[in-house]
Amino acid sequence: MTQLAIEDLDDVIHGRVRLGVMAHLVRVEIADFNELKSVLKATQGNLSMHLRKLEEAGYVEIEKGYLGRRPRTRVRLTVKGRKAFATYLDALAQLLEHLR
Repeated sequence: MTQLAIEDLDDVIHGRVRLGVMAHLVRVEIADFNELKSVLKATQGNLSMHLRKLEEAGYVEIEKGYLGRRPRTRVRLTVKGRKAFATYLDALAQLLEHLR
C-alpha cells in the first residue's frame, strides 16, 4: 500500500482563508488588506487572525503604513512562504493522484 503524503499538507496553510491568502499572493505578489478581504469574502477580524498566523510562521510579511492620511496594510509572500506553498501544492497533487 502506498503512503499518503499528508504530513506535507502544512496545517498553517491548510485552512480555507490562509490557503486563499497564499494562492492570491502567489498570483499578485503583493496585496492590500482590503483587497484580500474582498477577494476572500472574509471579515476584518477573521482575516487579521489568519494573517497573523501566516506571519508568525514566516510565510508572509505585513507592511503597515499610510497612503495619504489613510492607514494601509500590505501583505506579501516571503521566500519561506513560497517554498512552503510549493511543498503544500506538491503534497496535495500527490494526494489527488492517489485517488485516481
